[in-house]
Amino acid sequence: MKKKFDVYGMTCGACSAHVEKSVSKVEGVNNVSVNLLQNSMQVDYDENMTDAEEIIKAVESGGYGVSEAGAEKTVSGDDRKKVAEEEIKNMKHRLIISFVFMIPLFYLCMGHMVGLPVPSVFEGYENMLVFALTQLFLTLPVMYVNRKYYENGFKSLINGSPNMDSLVAVGSMAAAVYSVSSLFAMAYYMGRGNMDAAHGKMMELYFESAAMILTLITVGKYLETKSKGRTSEAIEKLLDLAPKKAIVERGGMYVEIPAEEIRVGDIVVVKPGSSIPADGVITEGSSFVDESAITGESIPVEKKGGDKVVCATINKNGSFKFRAEKVGAETTLAQIVRLVEDASGSKAPIAKLADKVAGVFVPVVIGIAAASFVVWMFSGAGVGFAISIAIAVLVISCPCALGLATPTAIMVGTGKGAENGILIKSAESLEIAHKIDTVVLDKTGTVTEGKPNVTDVKVYNGFDKTEAVKLAASAEKFSEHPLAQAVVGYAEEKNIMLYKAESFGSVSGKGIICDVEGRKIVSGNIRMMLEEGVDVSVAEKDIESFADEAKTPLIFGCDGVIMAVIAVADTIKKDSEQAVKTFRDMGIDVIMLTGDNEKTADAIGRQVGIEKVIAQVLPQDKEKCVKDLQAEGKRVAMVGDGINDAPALARADVGIAIGAGTDIAIESADIVLIKNSLMDAVAAVELSKATIKNIKQNLFWAFFYNTIGIPVAAGVFYPLLGLKLNPMIGAAAMSMSSIFVVTNALRLRNFKPSNIWIEEKSENAENNNENNEEEKEVMTMTKKTMMIDGMMCMHCTGRVEKVLNETDGIEAQVSLEDKCAYVTLSKEISDEELAKIVTDAGYEVKEIK
Repeated sequence: MKKKFDVYGMTCGACSAHVEKSVSKVEGVNNVSVNLLQNSMQVDYDENMTDAEEIIKAVESGGYGVSEAGAEKTVSGDDRKKVAEEEIKNMKHRLIISFVFMIPLFYLCMGHMVGLPVPSVFEGYENMLVFALTQLFLTLPVMYVNRKYYENGFKSLINGSPNMDSLVAVGSMAAAVYSVSSLFAMAYYMGRGNMDAAHGKMMELYFESAAMILTLITVGKYLETKSKGRTSEAIEKLLDLAPKKAIVERGGMYVEIPAEEIRVGDIVVVKPGSSIPADGVITEGSSFVDESAITGESIPVEKKGGDKVVCATINKNGSFKFRAEKVGAETTLAQIVRLVEDASGSKAPIAKLADKVAGVFVPVVIGIAAASFVVWMFSGAGVGFAISIAIAVLVISCPCALGLATPTAIMVGTGKGAENGILIKSAESLEIAHKIDTVVLDKTGTVTEGKPNVTDVKVYNGFDKTEAVKLAASAEKFSEHPLAQAVVGYAEEKNIMLYKAESFGSVSGKGIICDVEGRKIVSGNIRMMLEEGVDVSVAEKDIESFADEAKTPLIFGCDGVIMAVIAVADTIKKDSEQAVKTFRDMGIDVIMLTGDNEKTADAIGRQVGIEKVIAQVLPQDKEKCVKDLQAEGKRVAMVGDGINDAPALARADVGIAIGAGTDIAIESADIVLIKNSLMDAVAAVELSKATIKNIKQNLFWAFFYNTIGIPVAAGVFYPLLGLKLNPMIGAAAMSMSSIFVVTNALRLRNFKPSNIWIEEKSENAENNNENNEEEKEVMTMTKKTMMIDGMMCMHCTGRVEKVLNETDGIEAQVSLEDKCAYVTLSKEISDEELAKIVTDAGYEVKEIK
């Protein structure tokens, strides 16, 4: 089973590596992943061989605190902020006190070197003891307020798991202890009148180094804590969207309760502007809902009875009631947060090298510091010089940079993915995705919309197109066939009011016959038309052309003559062609697998630019195709949405499920796309590449910094170049190294997927085309304002705007607030014609001006 634990007292990569090592030694533990950023640990273990108590003992034996994280505990964004703010507040308090005492100490010790005036009480041989004691008493408060470094550092050292705090504690304590010993020696020589010897010992005081080291490390920790808090902003934003209160119907009354008290089956009332507090199905009312927080889709979606609503989305206009189906930790929002947290807490394979290095880093550094001390002592450089070198080695070494290099980038990357509707289940899948060289796409629901839509309408024998659609849809209204429903849906989209059909009859496998407005309507295939005496020769070329394009032609006859052919097809998603092109531009091969017939599959493949199409494939064969590609040495990503895709999704190196798909497909996948967009699969690969690049930059810096910094601090270049590192500069460099790594990871927040900049590019191109057209042809534009009565919601304004914009020569924007339509006419249209368009849609035009 898998269980999550909260770990306390970890300060660097060495800490997390030691905890991981200790727990992995427990018999029955299969896998353990420690997250330094979240101070958490995920353990996969065999319940029959060990339990949580054994795991807790293993962590505590290393000197760290640990407790089980509640499985069903949901932490609000406010709670997270309070914890983070409290930590920052404590760090700030320590920092202020450190500076209050460190600044005068630094001035006292270094002021005379730059010509600054120093009070006479600290000058001269007679005041040497006053000078030394003042330094001591200014240093002690800095050491006390930062005692956490000593508590954690020496505790870890005693337990055999030294960490960054151990380096700081040993380094600053060595400087302080040596300075105190020099102070006693100075007092000894002064008591015996040997002022020159006393002055020599005064020059070996390193109190300011001890105080400066602690202060600069605290500065780094403060900035690091603030930066790390920003890495989880995406999760906090999601959590903050969930409302705190909800109105539910109980016992015939409406009561306001805390959102966490909603029960499955409760009828919840949602008012305009309110966030939806749970997942459920609308039972009464309708509205437009802003789902951008969950799907990334900026346009509000119309919701009516029977439609599903999701927790944390925002109701824009009308009020409605819904039945709660998923509450608390089971809501879509909670699952998204859980997925993002699990991914952030998991380890990418690239992190293993850093973990191995971090695990032995601190003991090696302490060894180098000790060796440097011994070498310089025997070289005759003096105790003060040797101690200064040893302290510099201890405080410049930065295991933090190694420990933070991977988790910071993973957390920001997965958070950025969630912002864009891309849920990454693990750090491993995030890393593997950047190596993908082959993408296998399912057809239905992935490349195509997954539902039939009308694509073409051809009319014959002088029939008007709108009238033909009206008659055809009226005839098909009572049919339950999906293709018939596509025709009815097309008429509704065009706001075509239907006639009443009578004498409806269905002929199995052929079509339907009915009477509409006194006319005999026949709908079906060619055989049906021939049996009813309808000549289709005039439409034969169109019928054949539609079939070649993978479209299903529906033939309609009226009173014995052919009236129309309406082509219906599972239409290609608007971004599928662009997604395939972008994949190919990235050097990734694209293959389409489908259970559909070869002719249809080839036609779809040609339209989107896929060269390799494999048709009539069974679910188990899809999995075999992926396996065969992997056997050829390919790194394969599978993108699908149906139950039949689940085996292939599980087999692929990276399984990507379209969010509109089935739960089984989503469960089998490594990455889940909330929006039903294939361009998001491209964005997932791009995000993977950007994150891994960021991690490599961080690791390069961490290794480079330590590789260069430690030898310089050890005095390797001193004999040749006279280059010696002051411990204070070493401490500053150590702090900056951690800050650099975290700040570099935060750059991922600026990641922009291809689909965003392609849209922006398209918009710019459209604007340029419009500008060019305006330059070529100066058109006379007429602007009018229509005052309209009867518009009550965004659905109304959308309907009015749609009917106006569908009319040639009209460009309209409708305002609910003003109850007006602002119309731009590019050709002559009378006020009467404008009024009729709106009136036919069911609204009243008060005035046109």
